[in-house]
Amino acid sequence: MKTRPRFEDPPLAKLVFGSAMFAWVWLPVRLFLGWEWLSHGLEKLSNPKWTATGEALKGFWENAVKVPPPPARPPIAYEWYRDFLTAMLNGGHYSWFAKLVVYAELLIGVALILGAFTGIAAFCGGFMNWNFVMAGTASANGLMFAIATWLVLAWKNAGWIGLDRWLLPWLGTPWKPGLVFGVRESNVTLRASRAGD
Repeated sequence: MKTRPRFEDPPLAKLVFGSAMFAWVWLPVRLFLGWEWLSHGLEKLSNPKWTATGEALKGFWENAVKVPPPPARPPIAYEWYRDFLTAMLNGGHYSWFAKLVVYAELLIGVALILGAFTGIAAFCGGFMNWNFVMAGTASANGLMFAIATWLVLAWKNAGWIGLDRWLLPWLGTPWKPGLVFGVRESNVTLRASRAGD
């Protein structure tokens, strides 16, 4: 049987992205990003143009798909993304999609602040940031995307000072089930590996 090569992480990456000691470094980063998402979601939550009609998102999409006369450049650089947003507009999907944006921002913010499913929350936030950037909105989205990317890389320890400290051993991961699925070894292994940090 042919063995496949395994690529080990460098010691610095193991320390930064896998050591409980670095959880203190990730805590303010995680809280900052969580607060950004939560505050944006709370602003939208009280606005009926987001939560009732979707008119706010409709306006955003309409501005994004506009193609100004040359030499000005359109907000969206890729035609396929403009076509996607145009199809969403023409189908009236802004009415439900606006609510999805609001509740996603709130959930991502709460999850990051609590340190619950940090990697998943950061990935979802980064995906939203990517979509905002693709629609031509720079603002804070570039910075938020960069922070989200780092938190995705640090998923094992970024939520250690938070609920992930208990959730990860309890639920496990898709490749290694946790205590709730009757696998006790997962918790022992996790504790043993973290004790060495």
